[in-house]
Amino acid sequence: MNNYFVILAAGKSKRFHKKLAKQFYKYKNKEIIDHSIEKSLNSKLFKKILIVTNNLNYLKKKKYPKTITIIKGGKERSDSSLMAIKYIKKYKPKNIFIHDAARPNFSIKLLKNLLKNLKNNKAVVPIVSSKDSIKYKIKNQIFNLNKKNSLLTQTPQAFRFKELYNLAINEKNKISDEATLFINNNHKIKFISGENRNNKITFLNDVESTQTYFGIGFDIHKLVKNKKLYLGGVKIPFHSGLEGHSDGDVILHATIDAILGAIRKKDIGTYYPNTKKLKNIRSPKMLKPIMSSLYKSNFFINNLDINLICEQPKVSKFRDKIINSISKLTTLNKDQINLKGKTVEKLGLIGKEKAIACEVIISISKYD
Repeated sequence: MNNYFVILAAGKSKRFHKKLAKQFYKYKNKEIIDHSIEKSLNSKLFKKILIVTNNLNYLKKKKYPKTITIIKGGKERSDSSLMAIKYIKKYKPKNIFIHDAARPNFSIKLLKNLLKNLKNNKAVVPIVSSKDSIKYKIKNQIFNLNKKNSLLTQTPQAFRFKELYNLAINEKNKISDEATLFINNNHKIKFISGENRNNKITFLNDVESTQTYFGIGFDIHKLVKNKKLYLGGVKIPFHSGLEGHSDGDVILHATIDAILGAIRKKDIGTYYPNTKKLKNIRSPKMLKPIMSSLYKSNFFINNLDINLICEQPKVSKFRDKIINSISKLTTLNKDQINLKGKTVEKLGLIGKEKAIACEVIISISKYD
């Protein structure tokens, strides 16, 4: 397994967002670059994965396996690619895959197909046909191109390292992809079927989803003396805690029910009945598998809107801590979570400070 995978992630993404490089934008529950990292790791095809970026400090804060190396990139894509090729040379690789971080939707099946075809070829590149009519401009004249003969290349692109290295170090012009090196030098390329979903993310609306669902959750528990109070996974200093078979965390319970409602998976009691085994279970442990099920089904959360209904404690004192906790438990950005405190004007059990309730509305989307 002498294969190496390069992820080019040094672009500034000027067409995508003024402040945020697209490779770090949240897409399908993770940053765009993380999709490529995870798939290359999970494929178990590569001895080392090399990330080329101009955001070294940001990426080095993440805890990646030892098989991942991060190096500084260049001004242009071709500069970063050449830096990666030169860096990897010391490992004496047999094969090298070059991939753009802006393509998060490729499959492990495509990786395996590229490697399979590389056994008898020096360069393997995935292609798809154009869906649109194509025009070509030379000075002031516009020409039609035959759509059937027009090929759209994708990444990852796979090469025998020796051949790619020799072409790359002698190329003086800027190139848009490594296949260009082979074409410019009249070297043969094996073109294979790419994947229509393996589109390159260029503009912000490229990551907009198409299906949206909503769910609502509600929970209420009595307050009892001499018990710890947990709200949103945070231990809150208070004279009483919430009575329940678990820790009674009404915020997380209502959130779980909201998620289950949005994905049409019954209710919290279906998954967490009142059994001895689940006695005193912490609510973050209850939320974790529900979140996992949500993400595995290709859903992601747009936002959470939370109403905590109680007289005491005051939400304003603990709002930031609770939002931070929910953010970590759900991998949501903090600005996707809203927490409001509501009283009931001293009415009923809640008004007499004998109970706390919570309602949550969630919006989720699913990618095609």
